[in-house]
Amino acid sequence: MTWLLPPILLILMAVLARLWPEPGLLSDPWHLLGLVPLLAGIALPLMVSRLFRRVRTNINTFRDPDVMVADGPFRISRNPIYLGFALILLGAALLFGAAVALLPALAFVLITDRWYIPFEEARMSAQFGAAYDDYRRRTRRWL
Repeated sequence: MTWLLPPILLILMAVLARLWPEPGLLSDPWHLLGLVPLLAGIALPLMVSRLFRRVRTNINTFRDPDVMVADGPFRISRNPIYLGFALILLGAALLFGAAVALLPALAFVLITDRWYIPFEEARMSAQFGAAYDDYRRRTRRWL
């Protein structure tokens, strides 16, 4: 389900920006700064996907975790995929140039932070116990 959210939200952002272009976020050419978070956001899930394939664990949110991964991007964030998706949405909002485009990005972060992440953290804690709890204490949820 989570892989569906960013594309749907990007479409919603484009529609909202088209319908309500004002107030604007950044004027031309400054809106192109949105490429920075957009590209960083694309890179994070790709790095995690490659890492998960290397350690042979699943990436599916709703399947039991096979392996606890705490290296690579997981050293700085417990949720680098969600962080990447949030960066993609932020970058797109900046590129669309309309403040209203930030609303779906904000909704994604709130829903992810309040529903998806607690669900996954409970499963990780149940599966990996003290090792996960220790990792959780030393690594921030987002950044």
